[in-house]
Amino acid sequence: MKVLLLSPNTLTVPYPVYPIGLDYVAGSVSPEHEVRIVDLNVSSLENLETILSDYTPAIIGLSCRNIDNTEAGDSQFFISKYAKIVSWLRANTKAKIVCGGCGFTIMPGQILSALGADYGIVGEGERFGLLVDAINKQQDPEQIPGVISTSSPPGKLIPSPWKGKRIRNFQPDSPHNNFYLNKGGMLNLQTKRGCSFQCIYCPYPFIEGKKHRLIEPDQVARTALELQEAGAKYFFITDSAFNSDIKHSLAVAQAFKTAGVSIPWGGFFAPVKFPDNYFPIMADAGLKHVEFGTESLADSMLKTYRKPFRVKDVFTAHQQALDAGVHVAHYFLLGGPGESSTTIKESLDNIEKLEKTVLFFFIGIRIYPNTPLYDIAMAQGKISPETNLLEPIFYQSDAIDREAIDALVRARVGKRINWLIGSGGDDGSNIVSRMHERGFVGPLWEYLIR
Repeated sequence: MKVLLLSPNTLTVPYPVYPIGLDYVAGSVSPEHEVRIVDLNVSSLENLETILSDYTPAIIGLSCRNIDNTEAGDSQFFISKYAKIVSWLRANTKAKIVCGGCGFTIMPGQILSALGADYGIVGEGERFGLLVDAINKQQDPEQIPGVISTSSPPGKLIPSPWKGKRIRNFQPDSPHNNFYLNKGGMLNLQTKRGCSFQCIYCPYPFIEGKKHRLIEPDQVARTALELQEAGAKYFFITDSAFNSDIKHSLAVAQAFKTAGVSIPWGGFFAPVKFPDNYFPIMADAGLKHVEFGTESLADSMLKTYRKPFRVKDVFTAHQQALDAGVHVAHYFLLGGPGESSTTIKESLDNIEKLEKTVLFFFIGIRIYPNTPLYDIAMAQGKISPETNLLEPIFYQSDAIDREAIDALVRARVGKRINWLIGSGGDDGSNIVSRMHERGFVGPLWEYLIR
């Protein structure tokens, strides 16, 4: 049976992101079936029409990585675009259409109905391989846990962690791989699934589970070496926080060195308490960029966000990373429950003390179901059970609105280029694209450091 996996994500702000999830989905499909990946960053719908005619897939998997871009100041909603793609597929093929991905799992019933696909995968995409086998054998795919249709009961819409094999089918010669190699040389790597943190706004514990499922460090290093040998100049670790398991992250770094991984890399980190030698070990293994999910520098807000660190920990972690020669950026998420002009000014005053860094400010927190923030917003009457959260709705603090927060932040930003509101927008994306064309690699925000 022929299977086509389609990545519709064409968002390139601040830079294009390799569709790592489809590698794992492809790896779940039995070798008796033929799998092909098409990325709409590379192929137009006109090209896809030719592919459908020549390849004639029986099943098409559509990856819904994101519902929207989560930026209140420049909100972009993707589901309507995906629905148009499904409608176009219906007109050009008789293949069964299956949707999945992190974004899909957040609101699977609503999204499946909005898209009009045949089936959905709730949770991790490896269930897709079971679905392909079921359709091939003319069995009912809905008997598979995690596979839904528009008539599935509510109980089937809750994801459960995948306990089977996780095989990444990376295809070094594929056209979409070459696209990312030519746009900054950045490919992606995963070292674990699940998130043990309890941040009130984040859907990751719902999507992947609250317990870590670690990938063996040697296996991570082998994959990193495979990416390097395929031409990658840089890789980004996609874990929600690479250091949420300190011991495992150190073992991964050591495995990189042992395997001979020599290209630079970066990842998301939480600014928790680190061992004194943590960042020197990471830097020695190739770490170049640390992106701290700091969110606030007011202790009261960090407590509200249920962060496992406080302001003093942020300053310590920041200095430890700088001392190891690593580039550092901080992300701030302003406007949560209890936010006020006082907490904003406290954060900004503390942020002024951070040296040699880049700062990204996101004003407004997207409300997702199955998060503590959803429960808070519900209890405060900001949303109701009837509220449609598919299109972006952002939490509104009682003490200060987004416009006032924006004004306070912009007054501090002034003309400083290392203080950015949002992800940089199209202007930032165009600058990054031009630098990539000139041979620069990686995320490139280090050139803004002041």
